[in-house]
Amino acid sequence: MSESRAFCPRCGDPVPDRSASDADDGPDEVTSERASGHANDPLRPGAEVELCDSCYFDDFDFVDAPDRIDVRVCSRCGAVYRGNRWVDVGAEDYTDIAIEEVSEALGVHVDVEDVAWQIEPEQVDQNTIRMHCYFTGVVRGTPVDEQVTIPVKISRQTCTRCGRIAGDYYASIVQIRAEDRTPTTEEIERAEEIATTIVADMEATGDRNAFVTETNETPDGLNIKVSTNKIGKKIANKMIEEFGGTVTDAETLVTEDEDGNEVYRVTFAVRLPPYTPGDVIDLADDDGGPVIVRSARGNLKGVRATTGERYEASYEEGTSPEARRLGRLEDAIETTVVTVEDDNAVQVLDPETFQSKTIARPDYFDPNAETVPVLKSRAGLHVMPREGPGE
Repeated sequence: MSESRAFCPRCGDPVPDRSASDADDGPDEVTSERASGHANDPLRPGAEVELCDSCYFDDFDFVDAPDRIDVRVCSRCGAVYRGNRWVDVGAEDYTDIAIEEVSEALGVHVDVEDVAWQIEPEQVDQNTIRMHCYFTGVVRGTPVDEQVTIPVKISRQTCTRCGRIAGDYYASIVQIRAEDRTPTTEEIERAEEIATTIVADMEATGDRNAFVTETNETPDGLNIKVSTNKIGKKIANKMIEEFGGTVTDAETLVTEDEDGNEVYRVTFAVRLPPYTPGDVIDLADDDGGPVIVRSARGNLKGVRATTGERYEASYEEGTSPEARRLGRLEDAIETTVVTVEDDNAVQVLDPETFQSKTIARPDYFDPNAETVPVLKSRAGLHVMPREGPGE
């Protein structure tokens, strides 16, 4: 590397001519000024000059590091406050968080090449982690290294989400009720499962405002308090999708936010159908025989206990045709088949009187069966199917 006409503006020593080594990179990287010999001419107005190596390293800062880093951590869920919001980082302990925060806060001089570095944490006390950082690199062909120590202070607080949960905050109530009955254990358990699943799915997408505040079983059904109206609506719609029925919503003004906007709490009233799969009902003004309910979604569907034919309520009747409940499939009692009389009749023993009785033979009756489940009700004696009530 030859000497140039340039001199260090600080000490006056000649500055090595780096244009020759730059030229090795190819003609495209050599400017016309440098090719003409004027790039480092200190006498030319506006000329760029550089310090000699000695003066350059006097002012050289390898690493830009803060004197201290403060980390706000939620003591309940472990979320970290970054920027202007709480973030779930998924760290196993606070050391992982400290390493990540230090890594983002450190800066290395742009002139350094071949940078390598490592961090060694030292747990000082419960709230302080001392981070020992080691750096190596090359500047102007000279190997350089530096060590910095940064204390990380852990400040335990409560994030907005955990604060709301602790304060029993909720924005929506889902009321699970049923028409002319109380919701079944299956419906109650499924409602709770739906709420948990919806919240988990929203949390997985990064929504920290999603949580179930409280579930409370009442004599009439179930109340589910949730953090947002969106969650409440999803729970209500999913219940209707699976079990049928209707849902209505009502808003109640509860407060105003810091900007003066009105804040409403929404109640979603889910009304499940009066009949559930497995119910055996006797339709009013209908002489077709009892119906075994298979589904209450959309409108009531089932099969006739006398023939096995499919039944579906009209659009006007929906899920609530006028009927009386005779019992359920699980109420059926196993009894002996005496004889199969013809395609429409079968003789069985009455499970109460043990007398032979001829009753209707539905399509689902197995003619080779020695016993069958029967349901005795005010509508008479009827053969029940062995399989479940599914659609």
